[in-house]
Amino acid sequence: MDIKLKVEDWELRQPFRITGEEWRHSTCITVELQDGDYIGRGEAQGVSYLGETADTIVAQINSVADDVRAGVSREELQTRLPSGGARNAIDCALWDLEAKSSGQTIWTLTGIEPQPVTTVFTIGIEETAEAMAAKAAGAAEYPVLKVKLDNKQPYERLAAIRAARPDARIVVDANQGWTFELLCELLPRCVELEIDMVEQPLPRGQDEQLDGFNSPVTLAADESCQDCSELETAARRYDMINIKLDKTGGLTEALRLARAAREAGCKLMVGNMLGTSLSMAPSFVIAQLCDFVDIDGPLLMKEDRIHGLRYKAGEVAVFDRDLWG
Repeated sequence: MDIKLKVEDWELRQPFRITGEEWRHSTCITVELQDGDYIGRGEAQGVSYLGETADTIVAQINSVADDVRAGVSREELQTRLPSGGARNAIDCALWDLEAKSSGQTIWTLTGIEPQPVTTVFTIGIEETAEAMAAKAAGAAEYPVLKVKLDNKQPYERLAAIRAARPDARIVVDANQGWTFELLCELLPRCVELEIDMVEQPLPRGQDEQLDGFNSPVTLAADESCQDCSELETAARRYDMINIKLDKTGGLTEALRLARAAREAGCKLMVGNMLGTSLSMAPSFVIAQLCDFVDIDGPLLMKEDRIHGLRYKAGEVAVFDRDLWG
């Protein structure tokens, strides 16, 4: 089996801001595995807050290239690399390759029945509450909004968005930007504003104050739950787990985490790291199991891959097999 790597920058429509970070493009690392006439592809962006970069991901992929050429299986791959972007790209390429070489679809391989899903549309952090409200109003076709907030006027920004979009379901993502005190202050206001969920309010590794905390609004773990190894602790503190394939290191571990989280009584969400439709396709598989879906990465980009996902008013159709799987 042959392995090829590509590192590509995909320009965003406009700067995308979250707590402490800004992106103007998405760096995508693509793995292509060729076995005879069949080529499987996988794409990753990595986990930036854990220090992953394109260079570290490429180095990790190269470190197991000989294993891949020798025909490493998905299960063997779990022991060759840690969770993260490198394993994700290879794991998804292996799934794609198996689907193509066997003449089956990803749905047959996973036993999951595909249906269209509704994705959130993300409102990034802007300088003013008015600017964020204008973005929300401009996204009138999307029934579910995900609002990025930090500790700068979070209530004012959220209230302005709710006023602009009284019809929308709204979830909040603080990206580790709040304190426990600020969370407690904001939760009653979130109830008043009919917010469905608050994602990762506290910093990873500093959320022990959520042990035994009874929140009036669903709390979701993102940065605080990378894979199955962190589920037990996260399930004590959070009501929902946000599964991202770059965190889990691929679809294989993501499916395990989804099953284990459900067994632990958690709700599920699938998220993204601003990838193209090649990243979103395996995430769409996980989306079939989730309460909330966040696979809007391609909507934030100037261009997408051919055979990309089809979005209409927030609904994402079952993707074309020519894309992946």
